[in-house]
Amino acid sequence: MKIQKSAQDYLETMLMLQQSRGYVRSIDVADHLGVTKPSVSYATKRLRENGYITMDSDGLISLTQAGLDIAQSMFRRHTVLTGVLMSLGVDEETAREDACKIEHDISEKTFEALCRFAEKMKEEK
Repeated sequence: MKIQKSAQDYLETMLMLQQSRGYVRSIDVADHLGVTKPSVSYATKRLRENGYITMDSDGLISLTQAGLDIAQSMFRRHTVLTGVLMSLGVDEETAREDACKIEHDISEKTFEALCRFAEKMKEEK
């Protein structure tokens, strides 16, 4: 199933919040992404319907295995792409912003080539 870029961003954000805070709330997702609470409500409803997240009675969000797989994939892409861009001399803020744009559209083949390049760069240091 193809998942939309915005849904990928929501899942990646939920993973990052879970890792940093130990929990995920809709308001924190809204704050992190700079979107409205109604936007998050709509997105979480769709993510629940598609089996990517669950929500408990207190409103805490958890990623299902399917949601976690997508979130981890996007987070890995973001991290690698940010590192590659920074190794090319791009400042960190710009690298992070550009990596967020690139991570959705780059092919798996090109991404794996960039991973090999990043590994080679680490070895040379």
